[in-house]
Amino acid sequence: MKVHVDPNSGFCFGVVFAIMMAEEELEKSGLLYCLGDIVHNNREVERLASKGLIIINHDELKNIKNSKVLIRAHGEPPETYKIALENNLELLDASCPVVLKLQNRIRIGAEEMQKKNGQIVIYGKEGHAEVNGLVGQISGNAIIVNNESDLDKIDYSKPVRFYSQTTQPTEGFKEMIDGITERFKKSGNLQPDFIPYNTICSQVSHKEPRLKKFAKEHDVVIFVSGRKSSNGLFLYNLCLSINPKTYFISEKSELKKEWFENAESAGVCGATSTPMWLMEEVAEEINKMK
Repeated sequence: MKVHVDPNSGFCFGVVFAIMMAEEELEKSGLLYCLGDIVHNNREVERLASKGLIIINHDELKNIKNSKVLIRAHGEPPETYKIALENNLELLDASCPVVLKLQNRIRIGAEEMQKKNGQIVIYGKEGHAEVNGLVGQISGNAIIVNNESDLDKIDYSKPVRFYSQTTQPTEGFKEMIDGITERFKKSGNLQPDFIPYNTICSQVSHKEPRLKKFAKEHDVVIFVSGRKSSNGLFLYNLCLSINPKTYFISEKSELKKEWFENAESAGVCGATSTPMWLMEEVAEEINKMK
């Protein structure tokens, strides 16, 4: 049986940058606070914790003074920077430039909507770190939608500017646009002031067709991801829709030998939050099962 690791899987550039910043600081000082999990992968978090990375939440941030704190790729609301100034914290800001650009676009859109009595709508996961950062840019004045029933939150008599969390699926974003357009028609508003902006990261959107092809090419697919990763869950289900012999694991100990019976090839892939070293570790373990 041949075992292949998907070369297109693994960390996006934003996560790579955040981890690089963390490792550089940890080599110098051996201690660094990080606001939230640096990446939604428990094995990578554990690896960095062994080097001195301490994960904190927003409540804990308020009680830390005169220290260095890493801002991860997801970005943060303005309130976080205010607390940092008050507590004399040095921020190592690894906010992804794609996320920062989206934050700015939402601020500009909110100014326009305020003049027009309109609405900012964001396609994303409520409570997700990136979404919290986006909503925080405009003092919480946004509508979060994640499925068709959420579209009922929108007032279809008013203008809408529609954005997406950078890691959302492109098909889902298109479905949301179609749903909003249809609801405008049903409301009688036949010439709505509705502008959707595709703000999904190109690294994420390009990964979907490549992953479909990868899943089709193998008898068995092992999808490696942290269970907290929403991107991981989506991409796993994408693989599963192509190849029913797709299995979700977080580490090599979860592998089962019977999955590979009569298989000639196995593919190992993962989320944007899955480290390449972990996928290679899984592939090595599969090779031992032959």
